[in-house]
Amino acid sequence: MLITCDCQHLKQETKCNASKNSDGNSKKTLNCDDECARLARNQKLAQALNIDPEAHKDDHVPYSNDTLKMFRENIKWAQTQEREFRVFAADEDEKRLRFKPMPAHQRSFLHSLSEDFGLDSESMDPEPHRHVAIFKTPRFVMAPMKTLAECVRIRVAEASNAAAIEPQRRLQGGRQPFNGFLMTHPRFGLTLEELRADYAVSLESTPGLAYDISFLPSEEIVIKARPASESSAISSSAVAASIKALMTPMCAVTSSKKLASSLQLCSLDPSLNIIRREIDDSVRSGGWSQVAAKGPAPRTLRPQSGFGQKTAYTVLGSKLKDAKKKKEEVRKALEADVVDDWEEEVRREEEVAAAKADGGKEGARKFQSSDTEDVHPNLLHNEIKLLDGKEHYEIASQRTSNDVNEGEVSPHEG
Repeated sequence: MLITCDCQHLKQETKCNASKNSDGNSKKTLNCDDECARLARNQKLAQALNIDPEAHKDDHVPYSNDTLKMFRENIKWAQTQEREFRVFAADEDEKRLRFKPMPAHQRSFLHSLSEDFGLDSESMDPEPHRHVAIFKTPRFVMAPMKTLAECVRIRVAEASNAAAIEPQRRLQGGRQPFNGFLMTHPRFGLTLEELRADYAVSLESTPGLAYDISFLPSEEIVIKARPASESSAISSSAVAASIKALMTPMCAVTSSKKLASSLQLCSLDPSLNIIRREIDDSVRSGGWSQVAAKGPAPRTLRPQSGFGQKTAYTVLGSKLKDAKKKKEEVRKALEADVVDDWEEEVRREEEVAAAKADGGKEGARKFQSSDTEDVHPNLLHNEIKLLDGKEHYEIASQRTSNDVNEGEVSPHEG
């Protein structure tokens, strides 16, 4: 349960400890401190002056964008964690607070929130027991006055107001002359003293004008021109002409010293709100400034090749087709060379080799030219075939054992 002080400013979580015979801590309250007294005085003063405190709240948001983003993802759970932070921050005796194990994205929220509170945080133990512990250090002062829910409402209101004012601002800004410079994405850790020293030579070259350098909440830097003295009156057109003449040397210094990613002209109101940017004008008008604005390059169509004209893809495709065709021919040739009965083929090759050894081509031709009637049926009849322009001898053996006895001998034998 939560116990509070009389003004409801201080809150502390404690055990109930109530029982049948005792109320426990249900009736316990906290004592108001100096902050409670200060708030009470401010409330009495506002009532005396008829001032509505809700209408005069500061729009400053003490939380980072990452914290607000994670808060919007799980508002109910995040409010519970914020309440524990505030109870821990209000207790002067507590120096460390340990949370239960939780997933990584929830631990990230605790780390970000502790940074906004001015506390130190650390993740302990391996998964699945990894948890976050927060500590009070000398840099901790007090918890932020605004809650996360209030800051989310402020950001939503700012976004809606900006969306409603932006069209009017652009319409008015189109007629406003330039009166300053805008630096986008400045170098990390850049200070006002460094900027004044780097731009001193360029800015001092315009007599009658002084320049104020300011950091914007959007992490941009503006350099606004104004009259050097209150008595001197300089027209807005003269101010615009002077800062346009400074654009070239200022860009050279920005690029050489890497002060920012870009430098452009802008128009500022007395509250340092940017009502006109040079890039916005260049994008609407086109031209060379479109490159500076990182506008998309115009799309161009690739010229189409004429009919019958071969491109690189056509040549490559024809080569692949020829190689595939040649590979198919080699495969068919190999299949044609394969015989059905390899043992018969080996036997024929051996007989041809033996015939060459006995008489070569001459003996083979004698066998071919001899009359078949003079040859005994018991002999081997030889045939010579010419294949593919080469002379191959195929000896076919036919034996008529049914008509001839084993003892007969051919007249050519011996």
